[in-house]
Amino acid sequence: MMLRLLDRSMFAVFTSPSAGCVIAAMAMMALGVPSPDTMAQRPNVVIIMSDDQGVGDYGFMGNPVIQTPNLDHMQEQGGLLTQFYVSPVCAPTRASLMTGRYNYRTRCIDTYVGRAMMDPAEVTMAELLSDAGYRTGIYGKWHLGDNYPMRPMDQGFQESLIHRGGGIGQPSDPIGAEGQYTDPTLFRNGEAVAMTGYCTDLYFDAAMEFIGDSVRAGEPFLTYIATNAPHGPFHDVPEELYQQYLQADFSSIYIRPPAPQRLASENDKLARIAAMITNIDENVGRLQVRLRELGIIDNTIVMYLNDNGPNTMRYVGNMRGMKTRVDNGGIRSPLLIQWPRRIDADASSNVMCAHIDILPTVLDACGIEADPSLRLDGRSFLPLLTEEAETWDPRVLVFQSHRGNVPVRYHHFALHESPWKLVHPSGFGAEQLSGPPELELYHLASDPLQQIDLAGEYPEVVQRLRQSYDDWFDDVSSSRPDNYAPPRILIGTEFEPQSVLTRQDWRHAVGRPWGKDSNGFWLLESLTPGDYDVEIIMPSADHGATEANVVIGDSSIQIPIQDGRRRDHRGMLTLPAGKHRLSVNISVEGTTRGPHQVILTRQL
Repeated sequence: MMLRLLDRSMFAVFTSPSAGCVIAAMAMMALGVPSPDTMAQRPNVVIIMSDDQGVGDYGFMGNPVIQTPNLDHMQEQGGLLTQFYVSPVCAPTRASLMTGRYNYRTRCIDTYVGRAMMDPAEVTMAELLSDAGYRTGIYGKWHLGDNYPMRPMDQGFQESLIHRGGGIGQPSDPIGAEGQYTDPTLFRNGEAVAMTGYCTDLYFDAAMEFIGDSVRAGEPFLTYIATNAPHGPFHDVPEELYQQYLQADFSSIYIRPPAPQRLASENDKLARIAAMITNIDENVGRLQVRLRELGIIDNTIVMYLNDNGPNTMRYVGNMRGMKTRVDNGGIRSPLLIQWPRRIDADASSNVMCAHIDILPTVLDACGIEADPSLRLDGRSFLPLLTEEAETWDPRVLVFQSHRGNVPVRYHHFALHESPWKLVHPSGFGAEQLSGPPELELYHLASDPLQQIDLAGEYPEVVQRLRQSYDDWFDDVSSSRPDNYAPPRILIGTEFEPQSVLTRQDWRHAVGRPWGKDSNGFWLLESLTPGDYDVEIIMPSADHGATEANVVIGDSSIQIPIQDGRRRDHRGMLTLPAGKHRLSVNISVEGTTRGPHQVILTRQL
């Protein structure tokens, strides 16, 4: 009871402009927190990124329905970049945020089938800050590789509590806990842990515990909170908020009203999405209170952004588009940044910035110099918000993403050179172009909705920007030899003696990548020879399968598959050192299918 009363009183102390330093210090002593004089003066860093929240899903961006009071307050009290860009889908944005480089340099080019894995040679924000003496923790979504050496714990994060793959409810879910936003099984520093609570709440709880531990240790920290909300599936959302939003009128935020027969289901989906967003906002409020309680809010940088456009065709302000699209509604995010020590309340900038700029900005703020060999693409936007930027050299930003194993020149890209936008919206879902590119040109300053294509009127601008795109594409495609080769999963190491291989990271070969009749293979590497237990996991217990043929190189073994049992179909496999391609062909009623997951365990 005393702690509860103390928390309540501290909230009043730290939110009051006239709060005395003595009272604040007494509160910090009660919490066991070192005084500011004993703590490092370097800023702490908190980066929060939501998943599939759109550029218009905020009160401060004009949304009349979805409630985000804490983010609205954060915008009023800190800085805002109004022309901030991200990729049209999530893994590319995450790779760019972590490295300060275009994702095409990192081997992360798609969101699944092995192309969301980032090359482990990339140097991440967590590695750079960890080397500089920061404690580093990630909570939520990583989506840059589920196996060694690509996990966050292999890439600079000292503490991690994450889900696998691109989201809860995907084939990378742990068996027996599929699709659980409430009471999920998450992975704490690589180990599966059954949790109690709603996933977003759990991420913020763990992040705040990490922050408190860091403050008590007198160490600066990087905390990366990447929620999987409001990404689907939408069956499991905060119930109280969901019930409130079921009473809401969403007619004002539909881009195109749904057909009458679909109105009820679409309203229900939006109520679930809105509940997830407001739940994130409530957690941001909890985090702000905790930072005040700990007495560190003045020297803590808090950034907030979304990773791509909205996951339905809904309000995006004076733009058009949604997730996967290269129109502005698909690649814009507000970038909120709060740092009271350096950034004044209500500071803003309309200079064009992007996800590649977050790492350079953090390094700038923390006084860390990046090695020039890293070849960062971004630049620090901190001077834009501290009135230190006398000039800001114009630049070109490019955003491109589509399905497939290798990027295709001109396929589904947008190039921005303020005020121009050169775009070829050829479709995210296709692997190849269907014909010669038909480039569109828009003057965003006068036409943010992209309604007037000026390509025919300004051919010289089209040609100049097309050449800029060609230069960019050539550059990012030549960052390393065999630039777009998929990374390989290292198996049998002391860091991960048991490797769970899922459809998230297989190289798809037959059927729909996650469909029932699909099949694929995994690209592996073993540094030393070894014997492995192979466990085949089926999509369900009732599968009708008879046998699995496990093929690796020129060798193969047969594993009997017993119907009525989902897992524990086992065999032994001896692998030499080297690079391997592993496939599993399962006979099911005259057809051949792939497994749901495969577990390889090195035998000692």
